[in-house]
Amino acid sequence: MADVKPADRHAHPVTKTISTGIAGLDHILGGGLTANRLYLIEGDPGAGKTTAGLQFLLEGAKNRERVLYVTLSETAAELTEVAESHGWDLSGIDLMELEALAERLREDADYTVYHPSDVELGETLQRIRTEVDRLNPSRVVLDSVSELKVLSQSQPRYRREILALKQFFARKQCTVVVLDDLGTQDAAHQQSQSIAHGVIRMERRSREYGSPRRQLQIVKMRGLKFRDGYHDFTIETGGVRVYPRLSAAEHVKEHRKQEILSGIAELDQLLGGGLDRGSSSLVIGPAGCGKTTLCSQYVMAALERGESAACYLFEESVNTFLDRASGMNMHFLPYIKSGKLILQQSDPAELSPGEFAYAVKDAVEREQARVIVIDSINGYLNAMPSENFLLIHLRELLTYLSQQDVLTLLILSQHGMVGREPFGPIDVSFLADTVILLRFFEAFSQVRMAISIVKKRLGAHEHNLRELRLTSQGISIGAPLAEFEGVLTGVPKFLGSKPPLIAEE
Repeated sequence: MADVKPADRHAHPVTKTISTGIAGLDHILGGGLTANRLYLIEGDPGAGKTTAGLQFLLEGAKNRERVLYVTLSETAAELTEVAESHGWDLSGIDLMELEALAERLREDADYTVYHPSDVELGETLQRIRTEVDRLNPSRVVLDSVSELKVLSQSQPRYRREILALKQFFARKQCTVVVLDDLGTQDAAHQQSQSIAHGVIRMERRSREYGSPRRQLQIVKMRGLKFRDGYHDFTIETGGVRVYPRLSAAEHVKEHRKQEILSGIAELDQLLGGGLDRGSSSLVIGPAGCGKTTLCSQYVMAALERGESAACYLFEESVNTFLDRASGMNMHFLPYIKSGKLILQQSDPAELSPGEFAYAVKDAVEREQARVIVIDSINGYLNAMPSENFLLIHLRELLTYLSQQDVLTLLILSQHGMVGREPFGPIDVSFLADTVILLRFFEAFSQVRMAISIVKKRLGAHEHNLRELRLTSQGISIGAPLAEFEGVLTGVPKFLGSKPPLIAEE
């Protein structure tokens, strides 16, 4: 007999990880689920449990595995309708449809010795075991255990039966996903959680306006290092799509210092040489003062350098953005067609913070976008008024973009036309590295616009106020308004002899 080394006595077999069929969920789990274990997916009605279960089996069928869907609560016709709505073919899935319990329970008089629930529970579990023995599947979904709770009549009986099922499937080298409703947090529900190797919770929350918010959380997962916390997800044509919570700490890389030029010498001079790559800039001002146009100038400059960019619109349409830009000699349509510019109009009633962060992350990592514009922060906040810790979401996003050496431009509208309030509905200036302030002011019976830099964290800048003018050829920046006093009030005093204003076209 061969000698056994001491280290071999304690060696454990290498566990296999399998995909759930949902890319975002696999990312949260660090690759997928440990094979040959029993898992619980619990959730509110309509949260997407059945859809997630079908995706889990479809992934197995794609890998030529034998898979089984056991349904106690839905009919085969209902499952087929779900599949058709997503464009799925269920021909690779073995479907076991158990009759509805309400139709199968008989009168007490039909049984002379046993209670009807005892007979039904034993028969149901035996039918499941027989089918698993016959098919020998590698993946099984049981939808749902709520019916087994009803038949068990008592918590000890329910725990005993679930444990027996778990041991039976373990002997069969089978990965099982059990679906359960989240409606009642009773003792039986806690029994399911304690027995399962992992628990995934899917929640559906209504909002005051718009579509409901769906979030996913890993309650427990033995033997796996997973990403904790809540993660947004949606149900789209094609199934459940999970947006892992953005963690800037996971994307740290070496920073390279470089100044980004706007293409307008006077503006770059005002900023002390330009904006820093990897920084975030907040453009503040009242409506109509040129905030979006100023950010568009940076986007155009990046595109002309051969870089990619992305602009997310929360308030105006894509057509309005393109028409205004074309009127100022900035033609973005060719860059959109070539894929260098992502111009996306976000629907405030449908968006979640996680989905938006995922879209930005995808633009940076897949499309290599070097300039990101969010137009505007007002729209971003108004799109999700009931979201808690929204500023923390924004801070995490800006930190991630900084680590990716992306220049981020945030637009914030102030109340009123003159804009005397310092920032607006919410102060996000502490998140930005640079703050660019735009103002209307009156001079010689004309409404003019002024631009100034009130903060630049990463370098020196001019403290002058300059005139800003929007023309058919783009943006013009004038000389410092040295002979004016009180420009920021909107009604300045002219103290000189010749006003340093930009001449009319």
